[in-house]
Amino acid sequence: MEQFAEWNGVINDFVWGPVMLVLLVGCGVYMSIRLGFIQFRRFGFAMKNTLGKIFHKHEAGEGEVTPLQAVTTALAATVGTGNIAGVTGAIVAGGPGAIFWMWVSAVFGMVTKYSEVLLSIKYRERNEHGDWVGGPMYYIKNGLGRAWKWLGAVFCVFGALAAFGIGNMTQVNTIATSINTALASFGVNVEANTVGIFGQNVPVSSIVIGAILAVIVAVVVVGGIKRIGQVTQHLVPIMALIYILLSLMVIFSNLGLAGTAFGMIFKGAFSAEAAIGGAYGIMLKTIIQKGVARGVFSNEAGMGSAPIAHAASSESDPVRQGLYGIFEVFMDTIVICTMTSLVVLIGYLRGAIAPEWSGSGGTPLVSASFGSALGSTQIGALIVAVAISLFALSTVLSWSLYGVRCFEFLFGIGPTKVYKWVFVVVILIGSTLKMQLVWDIADTLNGLMSIPNLIALFALSGVVAKTTKEFFGNKENLV
Repeated sequence: MEQFAEWNGVINDFVWGPVMLVLLVGCGVYMSIRLGFIQFRRFGFAMKNTLGKIFHKHEAGEGEVTPLQAVTTALAATVGTGNIAGVTGAIVAGGPGAIFWMWVSAVFGMVTKYSEVLLSIKYRERNEHGDWVGGPMYYIKNGLGRAWKWLGAVFCVFGALAAFGIGNMTQVNTIATSINTALASFGVNVEANTVGIFGQNVPVSSIVIGAILAVIVAVVVVGGIKRIGQVTQHLVPIMALIYILLSLMVIFSNLGLAGTAFGMIFKGAFSAEAAIGGAYGIMLKTIIQKGVARGVFSNEAGMGSAPIAHAASSESDPVRQGLYGIFEVFMDTIVICTMTSLVVLIGYLRGAIAPEWSGSGGTPLVSASFGSALGSTQIGALIVAVAISLFALSTVLSWSLYGVRCFEFLFGIGPTKVYKWVFVVVILIGSTLKMQLVWDIADTLNGLMSIPNLIALFALSGVVAKTTKEFFGNKENLV
């Protein structure tokens, strides 16, 4: 097992190392140039046709979901534990300046995800049940040609396996841990009642949480894409709004410190001598790498996962659905990740937290920061427990779809029923085990997914540019 962990570490260092991060961000830079920096020139148009249409009624036919349901399903997967624990980890490991580079990765990631979503609509197809299916495996097969179908299969192998890790066990385990932490803050001794499982003493509360989550996911997942879309359509806006409002309460009640926090971010972004305290001496390379890596991990631009959800949209125009890719990255990284970073830095400036810089960070820092600003450690723990639970549950629902679609591409639609039930059973395992190796393997698989996807994006960049030019060249589309 130690040897396996060592091998995984070597692969992980590559897929989340400088070379791959340069390729991921470089893809966004390349597509930005080819599309005339659409994320800046057409940002207002994108917001008007995405955020501005959230409350418009849309009808979806059989085997498809509304454009809003498609984007909320994709957002449900991207807005997750990375927006809380991941951001905190970036700050602790790379200093406040890492947040600036997270923003940079998001700016170019907007165009990457726009391109992915556009291609997913352009090259999607109907499966045996009449559902729209798409994503990297389909724009590889239908865009690059059937001779490249093997590359789509490689993506699906990584995707189907990653769904059990990054989209299931790790999320459920995080939910159980955060709820147990919140219960402990209210004086509940969760360690008093444990059960021996796989040589570990597992709190009964974790088992109960896992069982409840398994039932919820089973009810939703068995219903397919339409039910997942219906749930995420309501869950995602609510969870994002609650978290943003609570974060704004902290920020506006500490406006002076918020300004100082922004200063720390910009100063630390370009200084090898990081901006605060024990972070002194963090290399500029580390600051950039941690920020870019956590940014990519959070918004999943270039990973190829979100296009799978977008492909089910009732929207027939590739560009119009592609605009949701711009909105998605903006909301995930520029808005929600920034909220977390400011809350944490304000907590540091208030003296509420004293993290070990160059350490691993984690949700306790966010809990303490919220608790300090709102006057109660219990409230802080409760806020993070609720936020993590909603974020992670929505991630599980969306990744169940991603895993099923990847499995379907490999083995056909029939065996997907087995995959769904295995996915539900794995939730129970995830709630009870301590799984650092599972986290690490899932992280690696998540990164490996991007390699086939990036090959396809570069190869089909001309199609994206041509389709975009034709859309914006038609004045009727701009009304």
